[in-house]
Amino acid sequence: MGISERREREKTERRKTILGCARELILSHGVQRVSMDDIAKKAELSKATVYLYFSSKEILFNEICEEAARGFLDHLKPFLGTGTTGVEALKCFWQGYVEMFGSSDEMIIIFQVRHFMNPELPMVSLEEQRKSYNVDAILESIKTIIDQCKAEGIFDPDLDSYMATRLLLSMFSVTIENAARIPAEARKSPLIIEEMKKSFQIIIRGFAKEGIDRAQLSIYN
Repeated sequence: MGISERREREKTERRKTILGCARELILSHGVQRVSMDDIAKKAELSKATVYLYFSSKEILFNEICEEAARGFLDHLKPFLGTGTTGVEALKCFWQGYVEMFGSSDEMIIIFQVRHFMNPELPMVSLEEQRKSYNVDAILESIKTIIDQCKAEGIFDPDLDSYMATRLLLSMFSVTIENAARIPAEARKSPLIIEEMKKSFQIIIRGFAKEGIDRAQLSIYN
């Protein structure tokens, strides 16, 4: 291996180390309490070196968020590909979400970072669209399902799909924020999952077109 190749490999490894240390600190202390100084100390690097790789904390955190969102999408793909109708796709999305909830840190990372960068908005703001590819893909997946339910006459045709997506994400955000405060092994408590189900059920039934049998939107079967 030549000198240039070795240097490139060292840069790649150092970058991974910085991201890994930042991720651990976020999960341990919460994104608001993590500084570039903290990350540099944990990575055993100077603060100047960290800034060579990431010019700001926001850029570093956004990259961590993108990695986490990519993992979330990879997990959801098998579930999203099994639904033939909008309602089935919605149930599949829910199933994938519950499967991942409590057994992975990805969702905690995503929601904590997005809230840090946009405290008034869930996940991502309109101004940030197209800056966060994988986060946008999660948003688009949910919106596509909502649009499909509208096209099939299940959801109110006047429903604002983007606002409906944000409403669902707000529910997920609150649940994950609460879950982040308890030990990982307790996150899949039947009581927590049941509360999530009820909240999700109430919201999607509120999207239903007038006259639709809301039993069609049950996520319990």
